[in-house]
Amino acid sequence: MSIRAQLAVLAVAAVCLPLVVVVGSGLVMFGMHDETKFWLVTVISALCALGGALLLGRHLLRPLDQLRAASKRLAGGDLSARASESGPRELLELGAAFNEMAANLEQLFDARRELVAWASHDLRTPLASLRAMVEALEDNVAEPAEYLPAIRAQTDLLSQLVEDLFELARIDSGALALELRVASLGDLVDSCLESFEADARARGVRLESRLAADQLVTVAPDKVQRVLLNLLANAVRHAAPDGAVSVVVEPDADHVVVAVEDDGEGLAPGAPQRMFERFWRDDESRTRASGGAGLGLAIAQGLVHAHGGTIWAENRQGGGARVAFTPEAGSSPPISWARRRPPLRWA
Repeated sequence: MSIRAQLAVLAVAAVCLPLVVVVGSGLVMFGMHDETKFWLVTVISALCALGGALLLGRHLLRPLDQLRAASKRLAGGDLSARASESGPRELLELGAAFNEMAANLEQLFDARRELVAWASHDLRTPLASLRAMVEALEDNVAEPAEYLPAIRAQTDLLSQLVEDLFELARIDSGALALELRVASLGDLVDSCLESFEADARARGVRLESRLAADQLVTVAPDKVQRVLLNLLANAVRHAAPDGAVSVVVEPDADHVVVAVEDDGEGLAPGAPQRMFERFWRDDESRTRASGGAGLGLAIAQGLVHAHGGTIWAENRQGGGARVAFTPEAGSSPPISWARRRPPLRWA
């Protein structure tokens, strides 16, 4: 039975039950000569009561009708459908919750369309370059040795982009598997710095680490390393010529904070709020080869959130940018358990 029918039955019952009592009492109290007037008053009162109840029920059902219509529009693919936030408090809260859900769905689909558009663009560029080089080799315009390094570089770019997209898909679907174990942050930082040493040296950037103490945390080590490598890649791109990028590990209240700092120009206004968006670049004129696809920080954010941590970006007081995160997925041993580690420097 629909809500409308249930309200109608309730209105009839609410009128008829008291009416039966009134009629019974009236028949006992009044004489036969007043019976006609009594029944006339009773019928008029019943009709007025029923009419008022039906009007009130119609007023209460109007927001539900609007919500039902908005739901049908949303189910039909109209993501702009919104319900009226009016009526009693409960219906007002229901309408607000529906509108919030619809707004989230619209934002999600917009982000997905943007993701497909940017991915298509970033895939098309290296593919076009590969096709041009292959056609040149087929026409004997160039020697294979001349184009092989470029073909290898473009293939690596494609492989990295596809891997980034798969990682984002796993994060979005909740299928990301975290193999948690106790790990040393000092060892994870050292490993990432060693892996990035050649790239940093090619750009003339020094890599440094500052650890107040070696902290043990319960994390998925490979995912935390992925976060660190993505942050290092971003920091090295923005570091000043012959500058330095530092990885700082320090305790803060009941958790540990890992920060990657550079000495570049710092973040532009609005960048800290947008830099974790997918395919966002602070300089839209940059290509993937010069500035990345804009997925590294989005992946870093997803991996940190999967651990239950937080990640944020800010400008340093002395210049440059700082991206920090809390990596632990579980409780870590007290700082007093940790061993001291001297700063590392990679020239």
